[in-house]
Amino acid sequence: MRTTPPTRTEPKPLIVIVEDEVELATLIANHLERAGMHTQVCYRATHAVKFLKKNFANLLLLDINLPDQSGFAMLAELKAADISVPVIFLTGNVEETSKVTGLDMGGDDYVTKPFSYPELTARIRAVLRRTEANTDQNVTKNVRVSDEPFDFCGARITPERLEISFPGGKVENLGRKELGILAYLNAHPGQVITRKALIHAVWGIHADVKSRSLDQYIVKVRELFNAHGLNLDPFRTVHGVGYIFDPRGVSKEGL
Repeated sequence: MRTTPPTRTEPKPLIVIVEDEVELATLIANHLERAGMHTQVCYRATHAVKFLKKNFANLLLLDINLPDQSGFAMLAELKAADISVPVIFLTGNVEETSKVTGLDMGGDDYVTKPFSYPELTARIRAVLRRTEANTDQNVTKNVRVSDEPFDFCGARITPERLEISFPGGKVENLGRKELGILAYLNAHPGQVITRKALIHAVWGIHADVKSRSLDQYIVKVRELFNAHGLNLDPFRTVHGVGYIFDPRGVSKEGL
């Protein structure tokens, strides 16, 4: 008897709704649930930030006027914590300056109350499509194949080809995670980088920060450079915190 393989269903996106009007938040959540999405409602910015620090979300619906802080301040707090999530601002404020502020801060859309729920759903889906398209070229969360080559401790990294070139013309393939680690370090010279920040940058905000995978990949990077006669002295461990890439050899105090 011939059987038809089960159809694989797409995972439902998780939408975090930050809205202090309980009735409105409930109506939005119910409509989005019926439209095939998961929702998490937060009535305070503090609760939403705490949730997003522990959980991955596909999109944030963010009211600008919240009891504990503004939506703009909350977005700034998320950025400071290196949490990246698409944002649609919800507001009753029709002032153009407010809209410009939201978009300039990195908001993906701006919806003024009152709004129709079908339009809101359509806007959410449009932002989700754009976000997915923006990551088509990503090999890790922080590196795209279209990124420019860069030098790191005597080697040349080429994201487009996932290759690393060493003195003498020897070229090796470079794993995606190793590439992500090197790219993040190269983008933050002289800064102490926590383990959590490095893991989230390369693996994503939903990654298990207690995993030892990072250590294994860093060992691979060190062995690769050592095998070609290059040392990674500028890349050092900050005990109990994380790492630092200091090509200028600035203060080693506490390392």
